[in-house]
Amino acid sequence: MTTHRAANGTGRHRRRPELAAFLRNRRARVTPGDVGMAPGLRRRTPGLRREEVAQLSGVGITWYTWLEQGRPINVSPQVLDAVARTLRLDPSEREHLYHLAEVAHAPDRQSDVIEVGPEIQGIIDALDPHPAVVYNSRYDVLATNPAYLDLFAVPETVAIGARVRNVLWTLFTVSEEGCPVVHRSRELPIMVATLRGAYGRHMGEPAWESFVERLSAASPYFAELWRSGDVAPPGPRVKVFRHRAVAGDIRMTSVSLSINGMPECRIVAYTPADADSRERMAVLRSRRRA
Repeated sequence: MTTHRAANGTGRHRRRPELAAFLRNRRARVTPGDVGMAPGLRRRTPGLRREEVAQLSGVGITWYTWLEQGRPINVSPQVLDAVARTLRLDPSEREHLYHLAEVAHAPDRQSDVIEVGPEIQGIIDALDPHPAVVYNSRYDVLATNPAYLDLFAVPETVAIGARVRNVLWTLFTVSEEGCPVVHRSRELPIMVATLRGAYGRHMGEPAWESFVERLSAASPYFAELWRSGDVAPPGPRVKVFRHRAVAGDIRMTSVSLSINGMPECRIVAYTPADADSRERMAVLRSRRRA
């Protein structure tokens, strides 16, 4: 425990001068003209003064000075956002500012992305014959390769007031016998806990609230799991599928991969966990080609 506190204290000590240098650097590159101010006289540098940043951000000059000096002051996300807007920080710079200021970072909300670009589609297509899919944090299906559809075809449904393909909606609204995921009582609670881990960033958003409300009404089992309040991040594990075209279980190892520029989306790739599963996936692939 002592080692942890010492390491944590060292990290804070190193972040504060880094925060000070970062803010000074970004303040220097924003000119008065960039923010609609007259340049004025006797300006030592082309960038903004501290008092100008404070004024434009709606904070006190003393508070901002202390922030730029790296002093241990209380910082709220709202105020940090205001400073980030004044300094015209891009998303990666904003995240870096949050990290240096030791404030939990809330990424730009992109959970409602409904399509991916050709580069990402090309990556998941190249993974064939291994199944691959792109999910957002609500488990909407944004893109798939043919092998994923061989394993698990997700139909469109009216899940959030629009026609989308959503894995959770499919798994919770089919019968247990018709569910393509074996060990439903083990897998579905993990998925709901992963959904709740993302929900905290979107509480109050109409699309998210509508999705949870509609699925709770459609599935008492989902409603029960949602009320448990369990939270979990995405992670690798072995999932077991059943398919009417082959006899026996298909055991697949799933791995989640983050996507740069799409912070709430991920590629999930599947590989057979044993020789029998590899043969069964080959059968599904041959049926598709036929």
